[in-house]
Amino acid sequence: MSNETELNALNKSRAYQLTDIAKTPPQFGSITPRYLTRFLEFKGLETGIYRVNKVVEGETPLDVLCSSEKKGPQIPDGYVEYQQKPREYILNSISTIINVDTGVQDVYSAPFDQTQEQLQLAVESLRERQESQIINNDDYGLIKNVEQSRRLTPIRADGRPTPDDFDEMISKVWKEPSFFLAHPRAVAAFERECTRRGVPPPTTNLYGGTFITWRGIPLVPSDKLFVDGVKNPKSKTGKTNILLIRTGETKRGVIGLYQNLQNEHSGHTIGGRGLSVRFKGIDNNGLASYLLSLYCSAAILADDAISILEDVEVGEYYDYPL
Repeated sequence: MSNETELNALNKSRAYQLTDIAKTPPQFGSITPRYLTRFLEFKGLETGIYRVNKVVEGETPLDVLCSSEKKGPQIPDGYVEYQQKPREYILNSISTIINVDTGVQDVYSAPFDQTQEQLQLAVESLRERQESQIINNDDYGLIKNVEQSRRLTPIRADGRPTPDDFDEMISKVWKEPSFFLAHPRAVAAFERECTRRGVPPPTTNLYGGTFITWRGIPLVPSDKLFVDGVKNPKSKTGKTNILLIRTGETKRGVIGLYQNLQNEHSGHTIGGRGLSVRFKGIDNNGLASYLLSLYCSAAILADDAISILEDVEVGEYYDYPL
């Protein structure tokens, strides 16, 4: 009886079992750069309420007078009138609860901390929701609160966004406009129109990204300005809106609002303004629960801080039919 043993060649399936595989954290495909919250200036609140006091427009006794009378000009007396019922913005809460099995945390937390990864993904979802609410909220959302005289529609009957439309928007927000905001498909539609006219827009680099500009104003993409009510339309055609915004409290522009929290989570990976992360405890089944809350809103300090181009068509092409 032979003592010889036949050795099989090492194949890929056997080698795979001993390989130390490079791993990545969970990849969240729906996360966007969220440029809006980078370009928009924010103000932290202590009470959760922000009152926008405004002056009543029109002539007042303090208007400057010119007089040619020999005795000199008459000095008026009076005061500047304020609006009696100024608008108050109350912060909106966006919340979620994350449950993590402590057994999973104990056994499977290498090389990535399972609890940390779950919290990070939850925070990313809350931030996405925050950007959408700033634009679309029925109460404080920017689209809903543009003053009527600053609502425009495309000059062309087919709805293509043109340089002329963008110039009209600038005429409505001419005091130091900060940025345009549009769905990526609207950005592409405007760039096509500029190229067709022989005026391709220049680009600029801001916050690590490259943006096209018009009259020196960056055109910032955001899929929270929906096309036909959705972020990722399947149809090649569709209608959307484009915003032009002046931001900053000192410029009487548009500002984001958040709550200053004493218990705000300050960890490097999941910290952020207006974010509260609270540990709720562990139940009898070993589930650890965390309550995540994000307090946010937005305020338009002056009517001329924002304009909107409505019913913009994103699916018009020139070289071939749809």
